[in-house]
Amino acid sequence: MLTAAWLWFFIRHDRHPEPLWLLARTFGWGMFAWLVSATFEASFEQWWTAPLLLILLAAVTEEGFKLLATTTALAEEAFDEPMDGLVYAVTAALGFAYAENLTYALGFGSGVAAWHMLVTTLAHALFSAPQGYALGKHYLLRGGLWRSQGLLLSVFLHFAFNTLLLHEVGRMQLPFLLLLLALMVWMARRYYRLFKGYAEPI
Repeated sequence: MLTAAWLWFFIRHDRHPEPLWLLARTFGWGMFAWLVSATFEASFEQWWTAPLLLILLAAVTEEGFKLLATTTALAEEAFDEPMDGLVYAVTAALGFAYAENLTYALGFGSGVAAWHMLVTTLAHALFSAPQGYALGKHYLLRGGLWRSQGLLLSVFLHFAFNTLLLHEVGRMQLPFLLLLLALMVWMARRYYRLFKGYAEPI
C-alpha cells in the first residue's frame, strides 16, 4: 500500500497520464533491476571489505540498473513529454524498492521490513529523480550528456545517504541526514515544477 501511495503521489503531477500497462511493465523492470543489483552486490562482498567502497559500488550498481529499467519506456509512443522522464524513473525506483522491501520482510521479519520500507521507499524515488529530470531534458534537447549527469547525481545522493546510515544515526549524523533529505525533496519538487510548464506533448 505504501508503494502504491508514493507512486500515486509522484505520477499525479503528469497532466497526460501514462498507460497502466507501461507503468506496470516499468515497475516490473525495476523489481528485476533489484534482483540483478543484489546478485552483483553479493559478489562485491567477496572481493572487498572496505565499507565506503562497498557503499559506492552498491550506489553505482543500483542506480545504474534503475536507469536501465527506466529506459525500457523511452522507445514507447507514450513517452511524449519531458514529465514522462520523471514518471518512469520514479516508477522503476519504486519497483526496485518494493522488491528490496519484500526481501527484507522474508529475511528479517515484518517489523524490520516496516521500518526499512518507510525509509527506503521514498529514498529510492528521490535518488532517481535526477535521472528522470535528465531523461526529460534528453527528450527536449537530445543532448548526449544528460543521462550521464543524471546518473552521477543519483549515485552521489545514494552514496551520501547510505554513508550517513553506515552507523547508528546519532546527534552528529542526524542534522546532515535531514539536510540531505530536504535537499532531495527540494530537487524533486523543482524538477516537477520545471516540467509542469510543458502542458502539451511536444
